[in-house]
Amino acid sequence: MAKQLLLGIDIGTSACKVAVFDLRGNVLAQSNKPYKVYYPNPGWAEQDPDEWWSAICAGIREILDSGKIASDDIAAVGVDGQSWSAIPVDKNGKVLDRTPIWMDTRARDICDRTKRLVGTDRIFDIAGNDFLPSYTTPKMLWFKEKKPEVFANTKLFLQSNSYIVYKLTGIFSQDMSQGYGIHFFDMKELKYDGKLAEELGLDESLVPPLFNCDEIVGEITAGAASQTGLSKGIPVVAGGLDAACGTLGAGVYEVGQTQEQGGQAGGMSICTDHALSHKKLILSPHVVSGKWLLQGGTVGGGGALKWFKQEFGADLSFDDLTAEAQKIAPGSDGVVFLPYMAGERSPIWDPDAKGVFYGLSFDKTRGHMIRALLEGVAFALQHNIMTAQETGISVGVLNAMGGSANSVLWTQIKADVTGHTIQVPASDTATTLGAALLAGKGCGLYPDYEQAVKETIAITRVQEPDMDNHEIYAKSMKLYLKLYEDLKDTFRQY
Repeated sequence: MAKQLLLGIDIGTSACKVAVFDLRGNVLAQSNKPYKVYYPNPGWAEQDPDEWWSAICAGIREILDSGKIASDDIAAVGVDGQSWSAIPVDKNGKVLDRTPIWMDTRARDICDRTKRLVGTDRIFDIAGNDFLPSYTTPKMLWFKEKKPEVFANTKLFLQSNSYIVYKLTGIFSQDMSQGYGIHFFDMKELKYDGKLAEELGLDESLVPPLFNCDEIVGEITAGAASQTGLSKGIPVVAGGLDAACGTLGAGVYEVGQTQEQGGQAGGMSICTDHALSHKKLILSPHVVSGKWLLQGGTVGGGGALKWFKQEFGADLSFDDLTAEAQKIAPGSDGVVFLPYMAGERSPIWDPDAKGVFYGLSFDKTRGHMIRALLEGVAFALQHNIMTAQETGISVGVLNAMGGSANSVLWTQIKADVTGHTIQVPASDTATTLGAALLAGKGCGLYPDYEQAVKETIAITRVQEPDMDNHEIYAKSMKLYLKLYEDLKDTFRQY
């Protein structure tokens, strides 16, 4: 029997997910293994890439040991990962330090100094993104400045998925979609700019060769086979950014389509056929060659509700919490939530921003707070959509992905706040599915992405906006924006 299964690996912030799909996109087996985020200093957020690898090995072995999947039936492997890692490895691929992750803002002073010396516009014209501490480049400079002994021994800085691809194949790679974290990656030409690298105080030799996301980098080595249980020789593609793989896994691959992300964090991705940038948003190549994604990435998402449940409703299920919110009218009777629980990314890019509940009084209930939280996350989404529309781009139907898409109430709130129809694809594993589709295209099981999406992705429900509620939310949105403007100086001082 020909190999007909695809393995997708997702390196998330809180856990790795491993899933095996058939060519129709059905999940045949999956595993989820958690790991830690370390917060050693204010503004720091780190992870140990070797803990990712251990979790992935355990997850794959769990799937194979279940007896549902035979390794010999797996045709190819795709890996996606969280953005903006800066993993220092030596010439033997050994990790030299924990990597700052996307939430890490330790390089703020380095960013300010670099923009003064090199020029904000000079960097933006090449990178298509502002020079901000969350990105990979400032973290590379932080290692150079603050840990020179690590930097001196570093052969390459890797991304989350490229490190796992290395562990699987023994080959160093840099996929196109994650190139956006490196500011000397030319967003239009899709190649490194050595001159800008020098101006930034770095060298392009510090990053691996570029690969298309569905390009086969190598094969499972004997060593990786021993650790994971996978068969030696299975091809592995370069993979890509988790948000971009999730966008593909939600069925977004054509110009004008938009993905709405509702995982631990939130955001949106609009598919374009050219490098359309906005200084307050994020631009990356799509995992689909020849396409780009204009993205908004927010801190507020499912993680905000998870925090609320942990602190104020540990005895309740998520369905119980949203049932309380369902009883409250749109607008939460004036309660507004700013979901800046770890600072905020786009479009305000404020690491000092704080989470805020506004409008509480003795007549307000936990249900008001829950609904305000759901609405606040939707306002953050709308803020990014409004910012994207400043470029003249058109936003139509949103394809939802992530755990919050399972909530009919939350999805409806997002539809009402944005005024856009939201479609929910069948797969609850859009990100790992996207990684698997890259693998399928790379090994020739799908001729193109049109066929891949047609074969694997179906829409389970469609939620239309209630335009009466949209008018109510437009007023709340104005207050949401005003609250940040009024509080931003206070955030910086305290």
